Amino acid sequence: MQPSVIVQAKKIPTWVLALFPLAILLLLVVLFFALNPLAFFTGTFPPLEELTIQRVTFPEHGHMQLDVINGGPDPVTIAQVQVDDAYWQYSITPDNTLNRLERATIDLQYPWVDGEPLPVALITSTGLTFATETDVAVLAPQRSAATFINYGLLGIYVGIIPVVLGMLWYPFMRRVDQKWINAFLALTIGLLIFLFIDTILEAVEISADLPGVFQGIPLVVFGTLFSFGILMAVNQRRGSTPLAVATFIALGIGLHNFGEGLAIGAAFATGAAALGSFLVIGFTLHNITEGVGIVAPLTQEKPGLRAFVLLAILAGLPAMLGTWIGGFAFNPALALLFLSLGAGAILQVIWVVGKLLKANAQRQEEPVVSWLNFTAVTAGVLIMYATAFLVKF
Repeated sequence: MQPSVIVQAKKIPTWVLALFPLAILLLLVVLFFALNPLAFFTGTFPPLEELTIQRVTFPEHGHMQLDVINGGPDPVTIAQVQVDDAYWQYSITPDNTLNRLERATIDLQYPWVDGEPLPVALITSTGLTFATETDVAVLAPQRSAATFINYGLLGIYVGIIPVVLGMLWYPFMRRVDQKWINAFLALTIGLLIFLFIDTILEAVEISADLPGVFQGIPLVVFGTLFSFGILMAVNQRRGSTPLAVATFIALGIGLHNFGEGLAIGAAFATGAAALGSFLVIGFTLHNITEGVGIVAPLTQEKPGLRAFVLLAILAGLPAMLGTWIGGFAFNPALALLFLSLGAGAILQVIWVVGKLLKANAQRQEEPVVSWLNFTAVTAGVLIMYATAFLVKF
């Protein structure tokens, strides 16, 4: 390049150099849409259609409601609705033609039988069929103040109460020897390992119900890595004091409980959680160990009552918020996002608790992976696995 050209380039403002490639890109995009070079190909092929039935509810006897979304690149027109292999009249809001990522609600009168599974299919104007099957037809809770309160109580039962009960072991944990304190930290790691795997699997399961355009699996991976990276950066800035570790544990558990609350609320709204009070008791027993994990790092400190209250709220309150959203406005993409963020937070907490356990062991000149600690990690995984039998439906 000639020296004169280099000198002239240096005189160009920096912001112009930054915007120049973007301007060229914008021009190319405009030309692409104006000239439409793909018209030759798209004119000879049928449209690509993809419909996803996200939710089937039963607002009242003889009435069904379907929430659908168009996840394909082309508009889709719903022509017919099949219920139990029979065609039924229906109404659709806002319109039976859905553009890309547009949602619609289908209402139809059908004499469904309480407690029976029900296959449902949507047939488009091109003849493609998109089907699903409800596990059980059950009258959905009505939208009212009483329903709102009961969903809130449900969140308290499965979220806040178990965490508080688990935290009540704190006085006992303060009186044991240091090796047992390390064992409780190892137990916490075992609990969190199970929660991490369970959260990832729940997110992957929900991703199967999302339209392909949302890229469910990549969203799980990137959401997990994003929250892990953010919390690692925060941890490096603030340090790993016992209270900070307990806060990170409560945050990770809280994000997990939010996703769990979404699933519970949606399950009760659609009738999939017909186990009722048995399911609530199961979640209480399953989640009580979360409180133990939160207070385990605090055994060498004496935080005030306010700290314990805030930790319980941080870990348990999201379950209540999740049941409200899951019961009244469940969104699979939202559930997947929060489960992914929760998984990343739990992974970061495993890292932090592991470092704390390692520091304690080095101060006492003991091995990190002792038989006692290994047994505690295994016990944490097994406890969560055993109590999960009570809550899987």
